[in-house]
Amino acid sequence: MFKRNNKGDVVRRIDTLIGRSARVQGDVEFAGGLHVDGCITGNVRATSGVPAALSVSEHGIVEGSVEAPNVVLNGRVNGDIHCSGRVVLGAKARVQGNVHYGLIEMALGAEIVGKLIPRENPRPAV
Repeated sequence: MFKRNNKGDVVRRIDTLIGRSARVQGDVEFAGGLHVDGCITGNVRATSGVPAALSVSEHGIVEGSVEAPNVVLNGRVNGDIHCSGRVVLGAKARVQGNVHYGLIEMALGAEIVGKLIPRENPRPAV
């Protein structure tokens, strides 16, 4: 999950890890922190009403849509991202789909092939 430390940096807690050599076929539902170094072929969704954060490393791939309150992406998502809170796109982030966001932060080099769609009532990042 996301917490701000005194320097304003984002600190994450990882409850579930999908390793670099792992391949998951099917939808994934999670609570807490999920970190993806491998590949998920299916949709990724956070359990509603529970604080959750998804992080995808530069080696990570999600072949499907993403629905989570907070997303940090340095890898690739081939599908739409629905984020009620904060989306952080690193320099190596690649998105083929629309990004629905409450707040967004993009590094130079991030690529989106799709639309950026702001949410009307963004929720504060948890």
